Amino acid sequence: MIQDTSGQDKQVAPSLGRRIKWPVTIGAGVLLVSGLVWASVSGSSVSESIARSELRFATLERGTLVRDIAATGKIVAANAPILYSPEKGTVSLIAHPGDKVEQGQVVATIESHGLTNSLKQQEALLEGMKSTLERAKLDARREQLKAQQTLDMAKVDLDAADRESRRGDQLIENDLISKIDYEKNKDELHKAKLQFAHAKQEAALMKDTLSFELQNTASEVSRQALVVAELERQVAALNITAPVGGIIGNWLTEQKARIDQSQPILTVVDLSAFEAELAVPESYADELGLGMDVELNIGGVMVMGKLSSISPEVHNREVATRVRFAQDAALHLRQNQRLSARVLLENRPDVLMVKRGTFVNSGGGRVVYSMQGEIAQRTDILLGARSMSHIEVLEGGEVGDQWVISNIDLFNNAEQVLVR
Repeated sequence: MIQDTSGQDKQVAPSLGRRIKWPVTIGAGVLLVSGLVWASVSGSSVSESIARSELRFATLERGTLVRDIAATGKIVAANAPILYSPEKGTVSLIAHPGDKVEQGQVVATIESHGLTNSLKQQEALLEGMKSTLERAKLDARREQLKAQQTLDMAKVDLDAADRESRRGDQLIENDLISKIDYEKNKDELHKAKLQFAHAKQEAALMKDTLSFELQNTASEVSRQALVVAELERQVAALNITAPVGGIIGNWLTEQKARIDQSQPILTVVDLSAFEAELAVPESYADELGLGMDVELNIGGVMVMGKLSSISPEVHNREVATRVRFAQDAALHLRQNQRLSARVLLENRPDVLMVKRGTFVNSGGGRVVYSMQGEIAQRTDILLGARSMSHIEVLEGGEVGDQWVISNIDLFNNAEQVLVR
């Protein structure tokens, strides 16, 4: 029997070169592809690489740029007067904080003994002066009567002298009296005429004098009446009333406290009209103007209003402003309720703009990285007007360009960066 050659077979292990052939081939291919990619991006000009997930991008577009200012504030009553003490005294607070009051309702009283005593004294003085005026009127009538009596008697004497003068004229014609007696009658007539004229003038002067004195006394009574009226007003003002309807805000003094004149007592809040009080950064103060539109966010509800007042002073680097808006019961407004707002400065149509990002601060607003495929290219830019959400692009970009709007400090000021 002839045996086969299986007994001569010998198992041979593969060589080392054959085992590493395929891994080496695959690795070389990867390196070649990487080299080609690296060469395609200008080789040595790309000095950095950053992961895309670490960056934020935005596309340049044309549209209307709304310049605005972000601000925060609170709801305040448009009318919340503070009531002050009109005089020194002891205060009695009638209405309590939170109480509803009507216009004209007494909310506090001031007890001032000095003022009430002064009123009583001046009232008594006024009554005395009125009595003096009435007495002066009676005296004036009496004096006028005496003057009239004197005038009447002078008239009687004049008539008698005139009668004797006429009798003398008749007698002298018949030579029944002497010429001396005739001349004496004429002197008596002349004397009677003078006395009547003087009496008449005296009566007229007496009337004018008495009228002047009565008018002077009446003026003094009128002045005293004004003093009493003023004191009555001051005493009435001790009952402090609410100038508007609403609720009592806060007590600004203690119950039964001794207070001075013009010291604040309490506040009354008019709940029928609210305004928004905003704090705007002082850097925007020069751009604010009355009547500007303001968008208010009150509890998630957007309301439009108008800028109604701007404070002339700066406090804590902020300018206080007031905004009027249409009242709506659905808003459920409350005093000091917090809100956010946008003051709309102007609208700029057909503007090349990009979304706002931290690249403005990190690049100083002069440098940005524009995407060209997978390469971020350092680009010089010029920015214009800014809003809360967008920035105007004046130079360095076109519509459709994609910019890195996140912090560009990661790029280390490189000219080109690979975004992988």
